[in-house]
Amino acid sequence: MQVATSSGKYSVKHYPDTIQSWKKEGNYFYFYTSATILEIRVISDKIVRFRYAADGQFQRDFSYALSEKLEESPENFDIREWQESFEIYTTAIRVFVARENLRITITDTEGRIINQDETGFHWQYYLQKGGKIVYCTKLIQEGEAFYGLGDKPTDLNLRGKRVENFGTDAYGYAKDTDPLYRNIPFYYGLHNGIGYGIFFDNTFRTLFDFGSEREDASSFWARGGEMNYYFIYGPELLKVAESYARITGTAELPPLWALGYHQCRWSYFPDSRVREIGKEFRQRGIPCDALYLDIDYMDGFRCFTWSPDGFPDPKKLLKDLSDDGFKTVVIIDPGIKVDPDYPIYQELVQKGYACKRADGALMEGDVWPGKCAFPDFTDPKVRDWWAGLFQDLTAYGVRGVWNDMNEPAVFELGTFPEDVRHDYDGENVSHRKAHNVYGHLMSKATAAGLKKHLMPRRPFVITRSAYSGTQRWSSVWTGDNMSTWEHLWLASVQCQRLSVSGLSFAGSDIGGFIGEPSGELYTRWIQLGAFHPLMRTHSASNDTGFDQEPWSFGPEYEAVVKSFIQLRYRLLPYIYTTFWQYAAYGTPMLRPLAFVAQDDPETHDLNHEFLLGDSILISHVSEAGMLEKSVYLPEGNWYYYFNDARYAGKQAVTIPTPLSEMPIFVKAGAVVPQYPDMEWVGQRKVEEMILQVYFGEGITHSILYEDAGDHYAYKTGQYNLVRFKQASEPGLFRLKKKFVGRFEADYRHHRLKIHGLPFRPTSCMVDGVAHELPAEALQAAIVEIQLPRNFEEIILR
Repeated sequence: MQVATSSGKYSVKHYPDTIQSWKKEGNYFYFYTSATILEIRVISDKIVRFRYAADGQFQRDFSYALSEKLEESPENFDIREWQESFEIYTTAIRVFVARENLRITITDTEGRIINQDETGFHWQYYLQKGGKIVYCTKLIQEGEAFYGLGDKPTDLNLRGKRVENFGTDAYGYAKDTDPLYRNIPFYYGLHNGIGYGIFFDNTFRTLFDFGSEREDASSFWARGGEMNYYFIYGPELLKVAESYARITGTAELPPLWALGYHQCRWSYFPDSRVREIGKEFRQRGIPCDALYLDIDYMDGFRCFTWSPDGFPDPKKLLKDLSDDGFKTVVIIDPGIKVDPDYPIYQELVQKGYACKRADGALMEGDVWPGKCAFPDFTDPKVRDWWAGLFQDLTAYGVRGVWNDMNEPAVFELGTFPEDVRHDYDGENVSHRKAHNVYGHLMSKATAAGLKKHLMPRRPFVITRSAYSGTQRWSSVWTGDNMSTWEHLWLASVQCQRLSVSGLSFAGSDIGGFIGEPSGELYTRWIQLGAFHPLMRTHSASNDTGFDQEPWSFGPEYEAVVKSFIQLRYRLLPYIYTTFWQYAAYGTPMLRPLAFVAQDDPETHDLNHEFLLGDSILISHVSEAGMLEKSVYLPEGNWYYYFNDARYAGKQAVTIPTPLSEMPIFVKAGAVVPQYPDMEWVGQRKVEEMILQVYFGEGITHSILYEDAGDHYAYKTGQYNLVRFKQASEPGLFRLKKKFVGRFEADYRHHRLKIHGLPFRPTSCMVDGVAHELPAEALQAAIVEIQLPRNFEEIILR
């Protein structure tokens, strides 16, 4: 087959021919054709890697995405030979390799097709740039839906779409803009109740087509590198997500304050303005934990410096903010100003740490400081040097760092030219291969520096660009969005997509970065943001001098905004527990309904509804003036948060949406832990842990994870894992609690608030002993009971 190139020349597409020989080496299988080698590596019963050497020579087996903890653990596997194929089998799947052309068919143990090649692997020479373009084309199964691929600003189901991974500074992007900032080459397929994933570990520009060109075929390809992908079988989508995290790594627990509310602007300047913002939060009683300093805090935008005019005494400023409960997060970009008198620039050049063009000249380009040079973060020596630069910032009191412009972005060029050279941990490659991991490695070096210099406190990093595996050290946000209702919708979809793509610790610029939202839009965005793992307002400077803080839109909106930020803080134990699930297992924090009810076809194309954690369902208000909204509830019973009205699932229900509310539901049977009201994490000792318990028939399970909220003692057992089991039925409420751990929490009591109890209790037993219920508890719609922290069982009849 011949394909026209942009120059009008033709390049032949090459396909594997007949298998001539094969061999097995441990858990590796090799199949040899006249020119191509296929390597199949069985990592576990449900994870298999496929790697092709197009011309019989494998490239270096190296990846920036893989977790150092990835271990091979297949239980039972082997190979069988058939007339037309080879069959590699595990306890969960069968992998058939066609003798004629290496095409792959993967089935479950009952023979149901999970994933199947169409033309399969093929390639062509990249005549213009060198190397090869490698392809893999697969059949789309009947009714198949596709999800994942990071921050794509389009419908959650990617069926019918073509998208691209090439980190891009997409200022003011719109729906369907592509590519964007992040490069996550991982997607899910779902058909006939079967879920699987494919992680294409290739850092070149990669493209994915899910039936856009041909409705019955999906393809993924890269303009360089190898065809190297991991197949992950679920069949549950959430299990696929957890297996992907096994490959690329799980997050570490952040400091608890990082799950609070963050306030940012381009730019709070000078230091007196920063103090004013902090004072306003405390005087108004609006919770907030983090204040950000954008590029104007620097001396002429030179990274790791302070403006002598605007921030003459940063150490005192940051201490005063800390004394008032605020953590300070500062921006650091990759561009280092070309200035012979600037020590960091001197080191960068003298040590040979700067990126260079093919002819040896420095890679220079204009960014905020003017002409800049750029560190080569693919060099481990440069990463170590960069990490060391954070010592002074942390000594001043900086608690978090915000990496921006790291696609990398260059004003007049867009990004680096392709001839820029990179070390790539000893390989010496062009920017074509390094582009999609540049920001990934910058944030890795930043996190390493903060972790070292903040020890024993936990670091907080937020990055704009990322590759698979960035979740191991950083959070992300959705980039330079706009103050429109469309972008509020996009914020929900993008954060859901990022979550199932391994990057749960994500949020959007609440209110929009570009433009000025109305009070209604800002309030609705705050309501959504309260249920995103990262909750940050951020906005750009503008000629009107408009600032975007919770009080900027008048008392009516401020009251609602304050109430939702307060709700966020009350839910911190639940959110922190959900983060623990993510950190321990890789379970996405935000779960689209297709991921929790994949057997229900009604959920496959839903964009608005998602679960935060196991039990709280959100459907944000997405249009101006919306007075009611239809919300689809998955199977089960659900309580409307604001009035405890109970709804049966597997149907759409219509919910009123006054400004003070948004559709929030809690799953029947759930135990939702809550803190008392606070204005910042650590403001005061938590004297009582509140347990919001929602009556549900049958057996349901909930958990509470707790530790000190900072430091690393949890890694040596200083944590508690509290498991709840509700086993209730008509006329009986029973809640059991099991406690494991060695963390000594401040509180000594639980206050149970039991919602939806369908009977008036006449007796209460706590750990087998009669417990008197106060009269007011018996009369209230929500039954409240105070119990010691060490209770094990409560029964109401």
